[in-house]
Amino acid sequence: MKQDILPAIRLTLVSLILVSVLYPLLIWGFAQFISPAQGKAQLVYHNGKAVGAALVGQNFSKDHYFWGRPSAVDYNAAGSAGSNKGPSNPDYLALVQSRIDSFLVHNPQVPQKDIPAELVTASGSGLDPDLSPAAAKIQVARISLSRNIPADKLYQLIEEHTQKPLLGMFGPPKVNVLHLNIALDQLK
Repeated sequence: MKQDILPAIRLTLVSLILVSVLYPLLIWGFAQFISPAQGKAQLVYHNGKAVGAALVGQNFSKDHYFWGRPSAVDYNAAGSAGSNKGPSNPDYLALVQSRIDSFLVHNPQVPQKDIPAELVTASGSGLDPDLSPAAAKIQVARISLSRNIPADKLYQLIEEHTQKPLLGMFGPPKVNVLHLNIALDQLK
């Protein structure tokens, strides 16, 4: 029995050190030396004032702004989470339908079949700060009318703020909604 217990204790101690000491140190080191903001929030400043974090979605609901993804946590960065409701859940379906109805009220020129799913469904984190370029472009008519800005100027703004996939192949193109709306406010 002694020959079985000692190896089990050693394995437990080695695993404990690997999982609770070395791995967290590795991740912390990666964040400190390799990530863009050294593992801290990437605050976005406008006119010298912090207006948000680049990696946390915000609630833009006025007609003269680009809307981001809905949030399952009401844009509370302290509690990242999805709704955990599946596509057959009646409550979830009702919530998505209410988002579709609201979108159509504010964007009557858009056929329901053309609404990108990301504009009516929350992401897994509930805090997604980005949209696809298509989801941004489908909002141009509303914003153009609301701000009296030519649509082609808004399309150009979206193109300027579209981030290409990492190394040209990892992930889809995306547009950060906070950066896009700051640039929109700066348009003359």
